[in-house]
Amino acid sequence: MRSALSHPATQKDFILIHPLSPKDAETTKVMRQMSAGIKGKLRGIEARAPFDGIMEGVVPAEGVSFEAGTVGGISGLWVRPKHFQTDEAILHLHGGWFHWGTSRAFRHLVGHIAMRANAQAFIPDYRLAPEHPFPAGVNDVEASYRALEKEGIRRVAVIGDSAGGNLALVLSSLVATRAVSTDTKLVATIALSPVTDLTLSGASYDTRAEADPYFVMPQVIELVRSYLGNTEPQHPLASPLFNDQLAHLAPLRVHVGDDEMLLDDSRRYVEQAVAAGVDAKLDIWMGMPHGFTGGVGKLQAASSALEAIGIFVEEKFSDARSAA
Repeated sequence: MRSALSHPATQKDFILIHPLSPKDAETTKVMRQMSAGIKGKLRGIEARAPFDGIMEGVVPAEGVSFEAGTVGGISGLWVRPKHFQTDEAILHLHGGWFHWGTSRAFRHLVGHIAMRANAQAFIPDYRLAPEHPFPAGVNDVEASYRALEKEGIRRVAVIGDSAGGNLALVLSSLVATRAVSTDTKLVATIALSPVTDLTLSGASYDTRAEADPYFVMPQVIELVRSYLGNTEPQHPLASPLFNDQLAHLAPLRVHVGDDEMLLDDSRRYVEQAVAAGVDAKLDIWMGMPHGFTGGVGKLQAASSALEAIGIFVEEKFSDARSAA
């Protein structure tokens, strides 16, 4: 255990620390050994197939169906559990450092969230860098969100992981400032290990460099430059941490592993959101690597995090129904 993060008594009330269980400690040890050969190796478009292969390995959720669809001109995949409200949906924005990932590859992870939230989900295949640098991905997820109203959706929860977490926070800010305006209500935003600062100034890029089993700084620098193109990294639609208009964000929950370079991206963003008066909380999972929720069925922390997300989404949908 490291730093003050190991001592719940020192934490602010919006941060919850989850200790590493002995079982998960053994499991992550094996996972680290298996992933040792890919640390820092996933770069450029060549990494798309192996990255998708990793995500395809997520254990499928029970009773979930999939259907190809198009929302706002963006193709993707609908994920539907046995029970859901037809006028509610999760918009799930997949990860992959803005370069990798598909709706199909993420369908099983999203299936677990949809099942636990009792809500259908749409995963848009937003455009990827380097072929389509910033702001193509932002424009695509905004188009999908706007068009959900035409699909009969009245209440939406936006969820994103990693780069998708970045896009989820950006989209949430656009809705909060009415830059995106529809009759659909955004009831909640959930970000899993989001990328919030493309200046890469977070201290955890150094303090978690050894602990992070997947990424190294030169790799991240290369991916960020490819995504940004000619855009400055401080642009608030590229780096949500630099957005100074957070006051009206939807209720927010962020989950991050303690063993990832992106730890401070999550921590600093939530601190700013809370300071702006947002209902925001941060869950830090000790000993967990980036993307640990994909270990559902293997990691107790993954199952617990997904369960918490499902409960939160279901509660916010219910609250919005009651208020309507």
